[in-house]
Amino acid sequence: MELDHLDAFLAVARAGSFTRAAAALHLSQPAVSRRIDLLEHRLGAPLFERVRGSSVILTEAGRAFLPHGEGALARVQDGIEAVRALVHGDSGTITLALVGTLADTRLTKRLRRFRAAYPGVRLLLRTANSAEVTGLVRRGDAMLGLRYGASADPDVVSLRIGEERMIVVCAPEHRLATRSRLKAAALAGEPWVTFPSRPDGGDAGRVVERQLAVAGLSDAETVVIDSLTAQKRFVESGFGLGLVPESSAREELRLGTLRKLHVPAMRTAMSVVLIRRRRAHLTGAARRLMTVLGATLGARRTASPAR
Repeated sequence: MELDHLDAFLAVARAGSFTRAAAALHLSQPAVSRRIDLLEHRLGAPLFERVRGSSVILTEAGRAFLPHGEGALARVQDGIEAVRALVHGDSGTITLALVGTLADTRLTKRLRRFRAAYPGVRLLLRTANSAEVTGLVRRGDAMLGLRYGASADPDVVSLRIGEERMIVVCAPEHRLATRSRLKAAALAGEPWVTFPSRPDGGDAGRVVERQLAVAGLSDAETVVIDSLTAQKRFVESGFGLGLVPESSAREELRLGTLRKLHVPAMRTAMSVVLIRRRRAHLTGAARRLMTVLGATLGARRTASPAR
């Protein structure tokens, strides 16, 4: 079985199309089709089924083979990185996947210093939600990941390095903006601007959902927006209250475009977790980056962990 065949299989599985996979691999479509044919012959089962036009989906055999194909290519990449680190020292590429809300000034400053200290290391960044960060690390598309909450994926090692305190915010003209301390009952009937609630419980949407239930506000109306910046703008405009990471709202609080509400019943935090793939080879530069990330985000330990 050739690595080129696995490459073609994964490209088609991700793109859902032979045409798009060929473009991504810089190959002709017949060349990709030939590689898939050879792989299917080797496995003795069809891996894709055409559904409409040029689109394809995985067959049952394809779905069974997918994680093994991803793992095989990821292990080859580990071998390449191990040899590169041995021969060239601290060089190569590190891809860091992270939840976008963690990219505050402290983190970006540390990453800039890291890049200056290791000019031979190419640092690539990808943003995603927590579940997607885990998937990127598990597949080998990212060497390290930063997410909220520990991952339950057995192929991933989670290291808790800090936590992000969540605060309730409102528009400066809101009826509650001048209150110094509030009980949860005072928030009854108020809409909330929040993230979608995803199956992986590490994300902010699930944290808000859980905290509203704890405070007896589970029937609250929610305005779902999949962008933290957009959420803050909607809260500023009076569309509802927000429960947001404190570090992400510092500028708005300083400018007075958002007001912080002190609601003890809504007090919570999200664990910040650094993840890597189990059994993955880590270069010296990657290990140093882990140290940098731990030192940066360890400073976020300002509240008790979310329950």
